[in-house]
Amino acid sequence: MFMNATRLTRCRGSTLIEILITIVILMVGLLGLAKLQGVATAAQTEAYQRSQAVVLLKDMADRINANRANALDYVTASPLGTGNGVQDCSALTGQALDSCEWNNALLGTTEISGGTEVGAMIGARGCIYNTDASEPREFMIAVAWQGLYPTSTPTSVACGLNSYGGQALRRVVTMTITIAKLN
Repeated sequence: MFMNATRLTRCRGSTLIEILITIVILMVGLLGLAKLQGVATAAQTEAYQRSQAVVLLKDMADRINANRANALDYVTASPLGTGNGVQDCSALTGQALDSCEWNNALLGTTEISGGTEVGAMIGARGCIYNTDASEPREFMIAVAWQGLYPTSTPTSVACGLNSYGGQALRRVVTMTITIAKLN
């Protein structure tokens, strides 16, 4: 009878240890799942910002194509968007209207949710370069913004250079368009 009581006491203690180990393993798994959720949210935000940048690139390319005779007027001396503030475009026409509206779109004024402008990237800047002045002319449109995590440094374009607290946080997408000679 004495042996059975000792055996029961040992079993009770080992069950408690097994439960504690199970709880620790479960906690490590839940912490890993929480970190995965955070990384997935950041990746989703980065993807959203990149898609917004591509939409803005295509928008400006369409504007330049629609006003081919004045394509050189679209070249920017300094970036549009962050740092310029929202502008009143109501009295403008042609290239000035297009640049004004693009500036405002870079600042997020095109999408509003609950009274807040949400349609742009963090610190969005837009630049237009004339990369080939001979006929047919080539233009490079660039949109730069601040990413959430450091990645490789973009080297091909100066748009937004030294504006985001480290080049590894700067994101840039570009598009090259060709404007044929007008007769």
